[in-house]
Order: sequence, then C-alpha cells, then structure tokens
Amino acid sequence: MPRKYFRKYLPNPEVVRSSRTVTRFGRWLQHPNLWHLNRRSVSGAVAIGLFSGLVPGPLQMLTALLLAIPLRKNLPVALIVTLYTNPFTIVPLYLLAYAYGELLLPGERASSVVPFEFDWSDFGASMAALGDWMVALGKPLAVGLVALASTLAVIGYVAVQIGWRMYVVSAWRSRARRRRKG
Repeated sequence: MPRKYFRKYLPNPEVVRSSRTVTRFGRWLQHPNLWHLNRRSVSGAVAIGLFSGLVPGPLQMLTALLLAIPLRKNLPVALIVTLYTNPFTIVPLYLLAYAYGELLLPGERASSVVPFEFDWSDFGASMAALGDWMVALGKPLAVGLVALASTLAVIGYVAVQIGWRMYVVSAWRSRARRRRKG
C-alpha cells in the first residue's frame, strides 16, 4: 500500500514511544509491529478494528487496544478502523447483526420490540435506551453481533492482504517497464 500516504496521518513511532504515557507501559507498547506499516501488521489491525467496532458501548477502542498489543498488530490502524461504528451507523449495523443472528438461529426470535428514540439533547438516556433495546433483542442479536464482527474481520483481513499484494505486483511491473525503457 502507499505507505507514504498513510505515514502522513499516522503518528511518528519514535515520538509516541518516547511520550510519558507510553513509557509507563514499558515494553508492552515498544514492539515495532505496533507502529510499522507492513502487510501482516496492517491486515491484522484492520481485522481487529472491524471486530472491535461491533463491541457494544464505548468499549470499541479499548477492545482494539487490548487485542492489538498481544497480537502485535498496528495499533493506530486498529484504533482508527473502529470508527466505522458511530451514532449514524450503529443502529443499521445492529439490525443487520440481528438479522444475521436470526438466520443462524432459526426459530429464535425476540418478541415485538419497539425501536428506541435517539435524543441528542439527552445522550445518556439515549444510550440507556439503546442498551435496553439490545437486551430486548436477546440471543439473535448476541449471536449475530459475534458472527457479523467475525465475518467483517475476515473480509477486512483478506481484502487488505489482496489489495496490498495487488499494489506490490503493480509496483514491480511498473518498475520493470521503466527499466526496460531506460
């Protein structure tokens, strides 16, 4: 992938490693794969971010952090990818997860559940209503969330692996063409 493009937006690894917050955690945040852009680290980080993005509540980034460090995948990429879930996308994703759960668990169906109303002026009450709505959806939602998160993670991993490989092959071929001409 065009590393130069992504390096503009990612923090400098040396600056991050030398910050006081990171030095408190010692060797946990010092592994080079946590900060380098390579195919294995980035594809794993995308998978972690896609999986963690469907974790309920405000725990997505914490989950991505706790998975990326021991698995030694690119930490900034894992954290950024979790942002695909936001107040605009979370309800459609959860409805998709519920439908996926119903597909995987035939016969399991929640009793009639009324969609919750999101009120921006009372964010706390809206989040509580979202939690109550999720609990009312029951087993199909729980199974669907895990299944959808796993599916998205696999698709993201494979897409980055294929995309990275296609970019590298294209770069090799263009370099070979330039050598033949020059």
